[in-house]
Amino acid sequence: MGGIVIMLAVAVGAGIYSFRYREIFPVLAFTLSYGAIGFADDFLKIKKKQSEGLSVKGKLCLQLLITAIFAYYLYKNGIGSSVLIPFTGSMNTGIMFNLGILYIPAVFVIVLGTDNGVNFTDGLDGLCSSVTIAVAVFFTIAAIKENITLAPMSAAVAGSLLGFLIYNVYPAKIFMGDTGSLALGGYVSGMALVMKMPLFIIIVGFIYLVEVLSVIIQVGYFKKTGGKRFFKMAPIHHHFELSGWSEVRVAAVFTIITIILSLLTFLGINK
Repeated sequence: MGGIVIMLAVAVGAGIYSFRYREIFPVLAFTLSYGAIGFADDFLKIKKKQSEGLSVKGKLCLQLLITAIFAYYLYKNGIGSSVLIPFTGSMNTGIMFNLGILYIPAVFVIVLGTDNGVNFTDGLDGLCSSVTIAVAVFFTIAAIKENITLAPMSAAVAGSLLGFLIYNVYPAKIFMGDTGSLALGGYVSGMALVMKMPLFIIIVGFIYLVEVLSVIIQVGYFKKTGGKRFFKMAPIHHHFELSGWSEVRVAAVFTIITIILSLLTFLGINK
């Protein structure tokens, strides 16, 4: 439940600025709400002294409820259904695509997909922390570049994770649990949606996407072939681990990939 530390740091760091910049509050509230679901899940695991906390159905219902409230907020407060196409320029010069009536269901897909991706990434010491630091730094710089007042929110996330990583890097002394991973998933998706950059998650959050796809491929292949495995183990970071990579190497390579993709993506909005 080390994610409590992350949530407290973000709540204080970003909360101070939320009184000055109103755009911060909905993203902060969304982040903490998803973190609360993770907290309930972790707490029940400890209380029951077993690996299962909230039921899958119960956790999904809570996620759908919070996402529905957030989607309603985005719709009612004029955030709009337009999203920026990556590598076409900034908000002012780039190509904006209007999702129209598909925006609301798209929000659910983006949030749940991202949240599960971040959750799957939290499987090795320092992996989720280091990858998400790179993503948070990208959104911080992008917010400053686009003159969006969400930079303090992302900076708070990056700062809290840098402090957390000191104790989470291999060999980890503290783990974020679902409290942290679900909160970070809420942050990444919420930040991207408010900034009208949800499509950017596919690029800067490429590792999250690969983690989710590896699980889907593994399960589908296992069922179709009657028990054979496509990967040695899923999510994919375990495949590399069983292939002889150390936890440090997996975390380093995945983070470097995220940094490179974030740099390339930033160049795309800096045209």
